Amino acid sequence: MKALRFEQHGEPGVLFTADIPARAATADTAIVKVLAASINPSDVKNVAGQMRQTTLPRTPGRDYSGVVIEGPAEWLGAAVWGSGGDAGFTRDGSHAEQISVPVASLRRMPHTLSHEQAASIGVNFVAAWCALVEAARVTASDTVAIIGLGGVGGAAAQIARRIGAKVIGMTRGSQPNPYVDAIVDNREDDAIEYVRTLTGGGATVVFDTVGGSMFETAHKMLAVRGRLVEISATDRRLVTFDLADFYHNESRLIGVDTLKRDLTATAAILEALRPGFDDGSYRPPAIAERFSLVDAPAAYRAVLAKPAGRVVLTP
Repeated sequence: MKALRFEQHGEPGVLFTADIPARAATADTAIVKVLAASINPSDVKNVAGQMRQTTLPRTPGRDYSGVVIEGPAEWLGAAVWGSGGDAGFTRDGSHAEQISVPVASLRRMPHTLSHEQAASIGVNFVAAWCALVEAARVTASDTVAIIGLGGVGGAAAQIARRIGAKVIGMTRGSQPNPYVDAIVDNREDDAIEYVRTLTGGGATVVFDTVGGSMFETAHKMLAVRGRLVEISATDRRLVTFDLADFYHNESRLIGVDTLKRDLTATAAILEALRPGFDDGSYRPPAIAERFSLVDAPAAYRAVLAKPAGRVVLTP
């Protein structure tokens, strides 16, 4: 089978397409024919050498959708989707014609999605679910402020809205979002006070998808006993805050790393997300560009350009 490979870290130019032996199913693994696989910023960082756990040589790729071609009889021919923090890092990933996955990770994809759409859900929606549902335990009584309404932030807005929480989006500009009750431009000098006014004294949950330079803004928007969830350190790793203010406010700081969820653990989250796609509560992201495997280096460069939508490989 053909697979995208890298044997050294670097720019997307280190990627190449190779013919490698197809793996066979075992008692515990199944083989999925990959029909679509999205490229995440973490995939690009992986190739660049920013993920310490990666072992080489490796086929990258976390998210996929496809059809089971080898495995348990009840799964043969099933349309499935998947993602995992091990795929593409410590086991060969989805940027290939086939992927070997644990049988325990198999989940049927939502019938409302195309394969390209299903392959574009994984990392963004899983990160949002881990942050809001697992870490912050958001309920309908919460007010959730989301810093950054990109892929993860946009998914978080949909999840929070389906739960019934009030949603405040903080981003650059004021472009409307159907899942957000109010938009706050983070470039305004009074942005923090505006959020505190909108939320009646602070957000019970702040989900900071940006990190780094936005951390200080994030923790100042918290209500008493508010929960701040961090998933990234985009532009700097070291941050400062007033510890006295933090404990007087009885604030909670929670870190979330989706790379800790392997294919099987992530499958449970995808199954929990599926009803939202089935009933139309969740909307899949737009597909910005499609590439073949042989054009994968160009596809990875397209992700670096931060397109307004998802970049998808169609093996």
